[in-house]
Amino acid sequence: MPQRPRLIANPARPLRSARRQRRSRLLAVRSVRDSLLSVAGLVGGPVRNQDGDHIGRVTDVVARWGGEESYPAVTGLVVKIGGRRAFASMDQVASVERTGVTLGSARIDLMEFARRDGEVLLGRDVVDHQLVDVDGVQVIRPADLYLALIPGPEGSILRLVGVDVSGQTLLRRLGPKRWRGLPTPERVIDWATIRPFGSEVPNVKLRASHDELRRLRPGELADLLEDLGRDARQELLASLEPGKAADALEEMDPEELEALLRETPPQDAAALVARMEPDEAVDALRDLEDEARRELLEHMEPAQRERLAGLLDFEQDQAGGFMTTILVTAPPDQSVAEVRDRLRSQLDHAGDVDGVVVVGATGELLGDVPLYALAIASDHSRIGSLLPEGDAVSVPAEAGITEVAERLIECRHSSVVVVDSDNLPIGRILADDLLDALLPERGRHHFPRFLS
Repeated sequence: MPQRPRLIANPARPLRSARRQRRSRLLAVRSVRDSLLSVAGLVGGPVRNQDGDHIGRVTDVVARWGGEESYPAVTGLVVKIGGRRAFASMDQVASVERTGVTLGSARIDLMEFARRDGEVLLGRDVVDHQLVDVDGVQVIRPADLYLALIPGPEGSILRLVGVDVSGQTLLRRLGPKRWRGLPTPERVIDWATIRPFGSEVPNVKLRASHDELRRLRPGELADLLEDLGRDARQELLASLEPGKAADALEEMDPEELEALLRETPPQDAAALVARMEPDEAVDALRDLEDEARRELLEHMEPAQRERLAGLLDFEQDQAGGFMTTILVTAPPDQSVAEVRDRLRSQLDHAGDVDGVVVVGATGELLGDVPLYALAIASDHSRIGSLLPEGDAVSVPAEAGITEVAERLIECRHSSVVVVDSDNLPIGRILADDLLDALLPERGRHHFPRFLS
């Protein structure tokens, strides 16, 4: 399950962009940090009318999110007056402070609270629920949320700006009321880095843009998928491009991956497995129960099903059972320039290709040209002229792990070609594939691959 290399046209550009994003975040503004309002501090706090009379208490804060807005606006408060839960829109609120809420008039007609489409109760729906911190690449459960009054073209708006996950905040929530509403800004995570997933709130459209998530490496996404609950990780998977999602699945712990595939609709699970590298897909299928494995195979295209079923016929400790079937082959008279063009078409499989297999007229193995030899050769050279001296390095598909290891040590290569009984190349085993087979309990901790 190696990490796939990523191509970046200008490596400095994403870093500069990330720095600009951090500088533009609201918690980077001192005036915002100094004026944070704790949601936990507000809940249970007093509600007063314009004359200063105590008329009720705050029971929750209502915000609306969706679309591309980085900081959701607070639309109102749920207040308890007598035995009634009423909704006070922000138009009816004169001020929100750490000491309580003041309404805009002495007498006000408060509506009975009813959740509207797109609205979230911050205390009930978000505090203590799973969120994803994209910058920290972690799943968090907020102990508190923070609001701030943010100036805008149409006046200042109270917005959700931060999340606090510190133990001190939890103690403050459980402690005496006088401790509440005293935020520790240095421990607050900016809401712009947060992505909520798996919302159980009906009719709430979560933030549509997941660009930051798409920039995460497969291993980082795998960590998030393992830590999120069932609904949340299904939503995260749905937000990713299929290829990116498959790469993340390849990096997951086998037990976690098995659970994810079991909880995913069979048609969707089959599509994900079919996009995984063949050796990784076979490992995932082997971990499933027979019935679940058959169901996933039935939902695949015939060619995909046939390819994976053929690999499943090998024992797990045979070369054919842990090889990858991703091969780049070429006849000996093909030019280096033509072969390089073929390699560019296999960019998505770069982690499984560390050589070009040279084949004869009937497809038989002639040899394996390392990528380094190809890189330094002239465009007009013929690939056959780059073949190493001596016999082609290969192992039969039925070879055991020990035989494969001995062959790799003997030839001092980083991979070995797997052939069938007719000496036709059918796959390749890289050094880290062998280590995975020898030490399956290592999970995702793979050794780096090197060019031979």
